[in-house]
Amino acid sequence: MRFLLRPQWIALVVAVVGFAVACYVYLAPWQFGRESARDGEQKQIDVAATLSAVPFGTLVPGDAVGSDVAWRQVTLTGTFLPQDEVVVRLRVVDGKPAVEVMTPMRTTDGRVVVVDRGTVRATDGQTVPEFEPAPQGEVTVEGRLRTDETDPQARAAFDAAGHRQMYAADSKTVAAAAGTPMVVGYVAQQSGPGVLTPLPVEAGEGAAPFSNFSYALQWLTFGAIAIVALGYFVRLELLQRRGGRDRAGDRAALRDALSGRDETPGGP
Repeated sequence: MRFLLRPQWIALVVAVVGFAVACYVYLAPWQFGRESARDGEQKQIDVAATLSAVPFGTLVPGDAVGSDVAWRQVTLTGTFLPQDEVVVRLRVVDGKPAVEVMTPMRTTDGRVVVVDRGTVRATDGQTVPEFEPAPQGEVTVEGRLRTDETDPQARAAFDAAGHRQMYAADSKTVAAAAGTPMVVGYVAQQSGPGVLTPLPVEAGEGAAPFSNFSYALQWLTFGAIAIVALGYFVRLELLQRRGGRDRAGDRAALRDALSGRDETPGGP
């Protein structure tokens, strides 16, 4: 087994063991966690579907939408602020490119709440299509409370093609671009004046049930396969070395036999 101390074998063992540890300690638990979160979110949606819409201020008395009231149905009354509207680019709806339109609303209690008016089908991921503007005057809309998405790169909103654009449905980005304090979180409009194509009501960004659980099992399987494969290669190396020693021993025995024959009196 001394061959395992060679640099190439040490590198292989470290890589395989490291991969297996990552599978069992990080990757599989990560997917199990995502499956658990998706299940929890689906339960929230199911509960929210049984409850009637209530005024926004009843569930959000402060300056942020709490995760405990996410997906609850609310009514919101106020005036849209189209000058602060932001389009969320690079969305996909039913397998097709789309954009989301997020328009802040100044409510009757004086707060500013971002309303996601829904999606619009786009011809590609770069072009913002035409869509109906937000209505003027005081209106009442109905929608679902949502917490903000997170852009991993924390990119700011930018102006392009006549629209202010961003990469995640994030009320904080809208507020920063407008320079106006807004309630953290938003209302995904389902009906009422100004609604476009409402956002689908589904957990886990449309992930199929048990998909993350399946991915977790795959990572566990990959880790096990890596360890088994390492053992197989080690065994193969041992067999090759043992076979080499046996062949070397056979050659030595043959040489000894031939030498003894040559030394025998009367030999050829």
